[in-house]
Amino acid sequence: MFSINHTALIAMLAAGLSCLPAAAQPKLYNTAKQKLLDGKAINCYTISRPDPDLYCKVAPHYDYIWFDMQHSTLSFADVEKMIGTCPKAGIPMIRVSDELESTLQHATDVGALGIIMPTVDTPEKAMAAVRYSKFPFEGRRSNGMAQASRIWGPNYRETANDNMLIVVMIETPVGVANAYDIARVPGVDVVIVANNDLGSFSGTKPGEPAYEELVTKVKLATQKAGKFFGAASMEATAPRPDKAEFKFFQNGPSHDGWQLPAAPAGAAPAKK
Repeated sequence: MFSINHTALIAMLAAGLSCLPAAAQPKLYNTAKQKLLDGKAINCYTISRPDPDLYCKVAPHYDYIWFDMQHSTLSFADVEKMIGTCPKAGIPMIRVSDELESTLQHATDVGALGIIMPTVDTPEKAMAAVRYSKFPFEGRRSNGMAQASRIWGPNYRETANDNMLIVVMIETPVGVANAYDIARVPGVDVVIVANNDLGSFSGTKPGEPAYEELVTKVKLATQKAGKFFGAASMEATAPRPDKAEFKFFQNGPSHDGWQLPAAPAGAAPAKK
């Protein structure tokens, strides 16, 4: 008997795949992740209430949809219904509330193609995000017969790992200090700064030298690890000379210029 170093095995497989000519590498059905790999920046629309009509309306116009289950009362049943009402209308991603196996199993089973993990202070939390979001041998996600496989096709089990986008959020000075070790966790794709909370936890504000230095530290650590870097706030990065290096944002403009129509002044709320 012998043991397999899964981290080393994954690195070997990734190195082999990266040697393939670009034309030989299949395009991902997670178009948000594919855009990142193509060097493009991606934006989203955030949904924090159960509204299938809203999801169906906005999903085709944004690079991905950010379902916020950290700061809302959304249930997995709510998110499952929205994704299932308009399957493949967009790229659903969920900001989960924690890194528990049960949480990530539910998030992936309902059909999310991305996991956004908040308040990551340690590489161990980032490892958990990967471990329970990906099937063996990159992780230990259980193979359930759920909505995800019905939406993303008969080969979902074989293609899910490549298409899953794992995003971790740095929100505290502790996370900043550990940013390189967090970013270099195999399976983590994107590291972003949570602008409001980074300011809240550090006692600084966007635009202040001390705050911008924290952001720069995370950016450099992320780039050193070879991962994509981003921010929760596009506005907070706008004054920075390196703003083009930010590739992932919460919110931002649609990819086709579409805007959600404003409700007429004095209009009554639509009945559900």
